[in-house]
Amino acid sequence: MQDGRAPRIKNRAPAAIQITAEQLLREAQERQETAFRAPKQRVEDFEELNEYRGRKRREFEERIRRTRGSIKEWLQYANWEASQNEFARSRSVFERALDVDPRSIQLWLSYTEMELKNRNVQHSRNLFDRAVTLLPRVDQLWYKYVYLEELLQNIPGARQVFERWMQWEPDDKAWQAYIKLEERYQELDRASAIYERWIAVRPDPRVWVKWAKFEEDRGRLDKAREVFQTALEFFGDEEEQVEKAQAVFGAFARMEIRQKEYDRARVIYKFALERIPRSKSAGLYAAYTKFEKQHGTRITLENTVLGKRRIQYEEELSHDGRNYDVWFDYARLEEDAWRDLKAEGATAEELDASSGRVREVYERAVAQVPPGGEKRHWRRYIFLWLNYALFEEIETKDYTRAREIFQTAVKLVPHKQFTFAKLWLMYAKFEVRRLELQTARKILGTAIGMCPKEALFKGYIDLEIELREFDRARTLYEKYLEFDPSNSPAWIKFAELEAQLQDFSRARAIFELGVSQSPLSMPEVLWKAYIDFEIEEGEREGARALYERLIALSGHVKVWISYATFEAEPMPLPRAEREEEEEEEEEEEEKEEKSVPGDPVRARQVFDRGYRDLKSKGLKDERVALLNAWKNFEEEHGSAADVKKVEGMMPVVGKKRHTDEETGQMVEDWDLIFPDDAKEAHPTSFMFLQRAHAWKADKEKAEREGKGKGVMSGFVAAGKAGEEGMDEDEDGEESEAASSSAEDD
Repeated sequence: MQDGRAPRIKNRAPAAIQITAEQLLREAQERQETAFRAPKQRVEDFEELNEYRGRKRREFEERIRRTRGSIKEWLQYANWEASQNEFARSRSVFERALDVDPRSIQLWLSYTEMELKNRNVQHSRNLFDRAVTLLPRVDQLWYKYVYLEELLQNIPGARQVFERWMQWEPDDKAWQAYIKLEERYQELDRASAIYERWIAVRPDPRVWVKWAKFEEDRGRLDKAREVFQTALEFFGDEEEQVEKAQAVFGAFARMEIRQKEYDRARVIYKFALERIPRSKSAGLYAAYTKFEKQHGTRITLENTVLGKRRIQYEEELSHDGRNYDVWFDYARLEEDAWRDLKAEGATAEELDASSGRVREVYERAVAQVPPGGEKRHWRRYIFLWLNYALFEEIETKDYTRAREIFQTAVKLVPHKQFTFAKLWLMYAKFEVRRLELQTARKILGTAIGMCPKEALFKGYIDLEIELREFDRARTLYEKYLEFDPSNSPAWIKFAELEAQLQDFSRARAIFELGVSQSPLSMPEVLWKAYIDFEIEEGEREGARALYERLIALSGHVKVWISYATFEAEPMPLPRAEREEEEEEEEEEEEKEEKSVPGDPVRARQVFDRGYRDLKSKGLKDERVALLNAWKNFEEEHGSAADVKKVEGMMPVVGKKRHTDEETGQMVEDWDLIFPDDAKEAHPTSFMFLQRAHAWKADKEKAEREGKGKGVMSGFVAAGKAGEEGMDEDEDGEESEAASSSAEDD
């Protein structure tokens, strides 16, 4: 096409003759045009050669005239002259280039390479000498110079070049190359002297390590140890210097391990680890741990593991100093280490050092006082003080320090805002263990006066009871109840104390005071304890009176059930009538305790009263619970008629229609329908429903026994089809009947 676009294909049908991809590629290769190549010129005589050289020189001169600063043009010019064996002209070009840029490393290297290719060794030496004199900081020129001298087997000359180079104090690779030169020609003493000069120039730890390794490899262990000792003396004993020399310590210890001098290696590791901060010697500790695992004993290995864990805890605490969980673990670690040393029979100095570490950890931990005045921040912190005091008291037997710890902790807590009863109680118990009873009482009295708390009263009372100081315990209970008169467990414990002391009238009076309190935390618990007390004393009338009072107060279904159960069960004789039991011979059996039997009739009356009371209150679920308990009672104490009577009082589930107040529509709900309620509301409907239930029960019984006839002919007259229809609609009839009876409720 004229516009250069691809032609439009009208016929897309496949061609009659198909060709392969191989044929396409072959044709494309065959039809490619050859690239243009410049014709080769052949020089036939010297006249043409001179003409060619003159033309090329004019071209090069023109190019360097235009771009005088381009080293590439100069190099091409000089290398072309060298290719024409015009070495004088090539040197002239190189010299002219050096006048332009005398600091070009590439230019010097090309110049020397040209001389070496043409075996002009002396010229190359002169050039290297000029180059290193002009550029002494270029290592490449020195390496080339040394290589040339060594290649020519001029070892003294190479050594002389190295000496000139070392005067400039080059980097470590240059020193290492000089040493390797001496090693190649077995001049080990010279190499050792070079190491010494290298250390004087650059006293880094790795240089010391290389020197010692060199001496070890050549079999001079004494010299290697001397090198390491000199290095350690050079770095000194200061913390920063020892930290810097960790590589020296590690290499020194590894050398001793290779020589099977394990005691020396252990001393080296300990010397370093004692002077380096734990947080900065993780690598050295790891090496020491590995060494102890391979060559140490159990004790040394445990000490190493302890050191490693100390580093870990210190690192965690450096990020968060108030992480009390880490402080607990850290202190436990040090305490376990102290106990292990004591069990292994360590010396007094070692035990003192270990206990000092424990105290240091605890002192650092308790110094991290929680911020703010909220108790939740102090809950974990206060246990640090308690553990600290217990360690001093139990482990180290330092009672004076333990007392000081408790005193400091008590002063530290802001008792006006909150307090810790455990702290006061443990402080008081510590004084009791030290036989300082008056001090313990003062501590607890101060705690109750400063910040009264339920746990403090309980702990103080338990302490006095253990000491058999019952008058003090009574006084404390009185203070306790003045502080919190609504605390039902406190009234119960006080009464139980009086009962244990055989002062039953006082216990009864305490119970009376307790139940007369209007705000009680758990009144049902106190009433239950009072009733149990009367039952244990054998006072049935007193217990019955308590039940009547409790029913008048609450009237709960559980109270009615408990009351009825109390009337039905036997109870012990009154305490005044009990006979003292005498010890009999071992062969005889113990006499059974006498008791007063229960009264099922009274129990049944209580159930009936409770049922009527709950019915009057309209509590249907409670009535069901009472009837279930009543039924269980009758099954155990009554006759079949009594059981059937209670079963007849059981409710049935039916539907109840009522108008929704929000929507105004008639809705149906499931409800419990009690027989007596339905009988009182609709006697006729109730009798019909009762007969329907009786017929259904008899029918199911007859079907189980395999009989084919019914009981009530009025319901069977419809025949077999009617029976099937009634079975399907039975529930509907019952619900309709129940609904009609409960519609007006």
